[in-house]
Amino acid sequence: METVKDSGAAAGGASRDAVGGHGPPAATAPGETGRRGRVSHQRLAFAAMIFAVAMVFVDQTVVSVAAPSIVEELGLSSSGMQRVVNVYLLALAAFFALGGRLSDIFGHRRVVVAGTLVFVVSSVLCGSVPSGDFAESWLLIFRATQGLGAALVFPSALAVVVSVFPVDKRGRALALFYVLAGCLTALGPLVGGWLTAWTWRAVFWINLPVAVVALVLTALARVPDIRRRERVDVPGAVLVATGMGLNVFGIQRASVWGWTNPTTWACVIGGLVVLVLFCAYELRTDEPLIKLRVFRDRAFTADSLVLFFTMLAFVPVMFFASVYAQISLSASPHQAALYLLYFFVGFGLAAQWGGRILDKRGARPAMRLGTAIGCAGFALWAAKLTDLSAHDQWPYACLAGAGIGLLLSPASTDAVNRAIGASYGEVTGIIQTVRNYAGAVGMAVLGSVLTHVTADRILHTLTARGLPEGEAGGAARGIAEAITGQPDDRRPIGGGPAGEAMRGALQDVRMDFAEANQWVFYGMAIALGVAHLCTLLHPGTRVTAEDTAAAEDTAAAEGARQERTRH
Repeated sequence: METVKDSGAAAGGASRDAVGGHGPPAATAPGETGRRGRVSHQRLAFAAMIFAVAMVFVDQTVVSVAAPSIVEELGLSSSGMQRVVNVYLLALAAFFALGGRLSDIFGHRRVVVAGTLVFVVSSVLCGSVPSGDFAESWLLIFRATQGLGAALVFPSALAVVVSVFPVDKRGRALALFYVLAGCLTALGPLVGGWLTAWTWRAVFWINLPVAVVALVLTALARVPDIRRRERVDVPGAVLVATGMGLNVFGIQRASVWGWTNPTTWACVIGGLVVLVLFCAYELRTDEPLIKLRVFRDRAFTADSLVLFFTMLAFVPVMFFASVYAQISLSASPHQAALYLLYFFVGFGLAAQWGGRILDKRGARPAMRLGTAIGCAGFALWAAKLTDLSAHDQWPYACLAGAGIGLLLSPASTDAVNRAIGASYGEVTGIIQTVRNYAGAVGMAVLGSVLTHVTADRILHTLTARGLPEGEAGGAARGIAEAITGQPDDRRPIGGGPAGEAMRGALQDVRMDFAEANQWVFYGMAIALGVAHLCTLLHPGTRVTAEDTAAAEDTAAAEGARQERTRH
């Protein structure tokens, strides 16, 4: 496990400061010049990684906006388009852990560059899909490789940011990193709407200039490339990718197959069984993909649990708030994106505060306060959804965003700081796997709740207007599936009593949908409440530069012992 540094890191320094913020400075010039050089190096590296992850975050939402245009031009079915959207998230979930481990073995900078190239080439190919019978398969293949590229980029980029900032400055640095990443996700619908007005293919092609900027900045920053002389755990990678992929696939398809369908549970439970086998294998292998002993650290486990329950709310809120705005508030996609900005204003302002709390007092105070504020914010926001007024909701949307912004960076940074032997790529891979898996669970579970409650409310609305219950039930399910799956402003078409009842009930349907969303947002508040209970498990200890140095020394000694044993 000896670490080595390639020639590209020469200007960055070979000291501990490159990975842990401890030891002599990396710059060669003394005094103030050296300090300015380190700051410039940090800023360039930070900017490079923001551009690298910009593609990843924008792509999570931008394609959904272009979906109607893609379906119309290529002749895809609605279920086919849903598979195109989901396969990206599926690949992310399956390969995050592998991406983090490869980052440690081959070097963070190299894996960022490799992942960026995989991502941008896949993006160009997605935008160049030919019309015809092969269109759906083409998109599925290259959306999957996009997800693979993203799984390589994000943990490696996060590891670079961690490695270039010392421990006492990481909180603020990662807080800004997550703020910018979150804002990029929220801007996805705005960017998608603007680009789709020209051509939907541009939502993929826009990644090319962004990737070029990211690669140029990465080269200019001359990011240190710390590597580990270890093997890639191929069996472990196959097991975790299969388990995560199967489990997330079952959760994603639950909204289509239904939670009572045996196929749904076969995928979900089968994936969990494979993940159990993965854990058993990892505990027996000498050089595992994931060192599960990191979970022996009580603080790391608490951080992971807090992040899991927080992501149950944070990832879904961007989708559900946007759809609510378009259906219940009759907002355009652009207006819905602006509605989301209320949430991100609170998120951005509180995130910097959370980073400062982490740097001065540790993660626990920020997590406790953030989960409490977030829980209250989502509950109050839910209560106001039936007012059908964005003006009445913005304070509570800001409050919900502030709660998550306050805790997200401290929980993530504290977990990464507790990396075993400064294996930042591996630990960021674990954390991102937890976050992405929680987001998939939240989307599936809350989506099912939304569809079920919406259908139930619309059924009552249609029967109250005199439609027979049997006919009203089918119409209610159809409306619920349509507006929860793809919002638009088209009026129901068709003749007969059902068509007339639906056209006359549009305003009532908007209220029905708002009432169904209350269940979803109260569910998010509950998730933050459980996250608050998880903060009680955190011992309240802090990771200092001295702790990082001691961990590195221990890891180096262990690595040397293993190297002697190997030879």
